[in-house]
Amino acid sequence: MGSVGASSFANAVNDACIKITDELLAKSGKQFFVRPTANQLMISENIDVFQTRSDSKAPAEAEKYSSHSFNANFAEVRVNSITGMVKVTRFLAVTGAGRILNPKTARSQIIGGNVWGIGMALTEESIIDPRYGNFATRSFADYHVPANLDIGDLDAMFINEEDLIPNKMGIKGIGEVGIVGVAAAVANAVFNATGKRIRSLPITPDKLL
Repeated sequence: MGSVGASSFANAVNDACIKITDELLAKSGKQFFVRPTANQLMISENIDVFQTRSDSKAPAEAEKYSSHSFNANFAEVRVNSITGMVKVTRFLAVTGAGRILNPKTARSQIIGGNVWGIGMALTEESIIDPRYGNFATRSFADYHVPANLDIGDLDAMFINEEDLIPNKMGIKGIGEVGIVGVAAAVANAVFNATGKRIRSLPITPDKLL
């Protein structure tokens, strides 16, 4: 599971940056103790505009392997024995997604998926009118998505993973991996707390009492 966009675009941009730097170095005819960036070369050579083209492809070995993002989810819940209400007090997602390009946005992506998965587990339900096939839950008044008070402490961590088989930079992407397994983790925590195995979502009080 994971988005192929990051691995495709980032590797193409990386290859283009390497190529344009090599061409600018050749154009300058100079030798440097430390490899300069393309921007530094353009400034030193007084170049305003420089264009090149680069085509990026996955390594030949990539077709022989399956390489995807993955994660493990840990949920702590509290269930009210009188009302049957479930509260997720803590949730942790540990993800392996290759090289992380932007830790801040990657963490936000995972946490967003976790909230989405908690809503899937506890509150969100599409009810269809059997007479006409219309959705009866068509607004936020009756289709309940989690708000701030519905979510406890969330945290997301990434394992230090280096896998250069799928692409040169070792990027796998995140995509929707943040939601995968979240509802199952919540359902398992509810089972651990109550002894009741709920196999249909959302896990509402009427199914627990």
